[in-house]
Amino acid sequence: MKMSWEIKITEAIVRNSIDEFLNSLDVDVAIAGGGPSGLVAAKYLADNDFDVVVFESKLSLGGGMWGGGMQFPRIVVQEEALEILKEFGIKTRRYGDFYVANSIESVAKLISCTIDAGARIFNGIHVEDVMIRKNKVVGFVINWSSVLIANLHVDPVSIKAKSCIDATGHDAEICRIVQGKVGELNTPSGKIEGECSMWAEKSESLVVENTREAYPGLYVAGMAANTVFGAPRMGPIFGGMLLSGKRVAELIIEKIR
Repeated sequence: MKMSWEIKITEAIVRNSIDEFLNSLDVDVAIAGGGPSGLVAAKYLADNDFDVVVFESKLSLGGGMWGGGMQFPRIVVQEEALEILKEFGIKTRRYGDFYVANSIESVAKLISCTIDAGARIFNGIHVEDVMIRKNKVVGFVINWSSVLIANLHVDPVSIKAKSCIDATGHDAEICRIVQGKVGELNTPSGKIEGECSMWAEKSESLVVENTREAYPGLYVAGMAANTVFGAPRMGPIFGGMLLSGKRVAELIIEKIR
């Protein structure tokens, strides 16, 4: 009996998805969070021939960049981050000391360039735990976000990585998991220091400074870095997010090689 179009379509989707997932079980770098810092990190790592996978819990990627400032679809970056926007082909307009970009175009091109570089992205997947061996994070424990939302009792699966990145934004979800498991991070107090109130000028430099290894094998980038190391939030200026993504890629490349 001839196979119907519907069955052929289903087979094409499932087989291709499973093949890509199986190729992502043992990677160089696993990233939790598909916001701007996570995407930039993935792109630079893939450009340097690292096998990298991004897990985003939502269906859409881009984090807080989609909404611009209070849903005005514009973001601002400073001079230092302009080169990164150019590398991704994102158009900008100068406004005083800053550059303005369309938030929707920015997210679309960040995603497109990251995929073109060879990074694999899975949406709708939540990182619910980590694997730790000999006091080092060596992988993620993952499940469908829909399982979490529906509060279903469904066991997760695991993936292995030489290095992991927490790019989950303000919540710093992966570092909170590790803190709960081992009790201590590489912070002044040994705990997540917590996000401070908005101070854009200070935060934009600190987010790059705070991009580092929070626990052996686990790096923080983007707003997660400022939450973990106790720095202010910055609002709809995204230069620091982009620079943090590039910085964490550089640190991992240096460490692994």
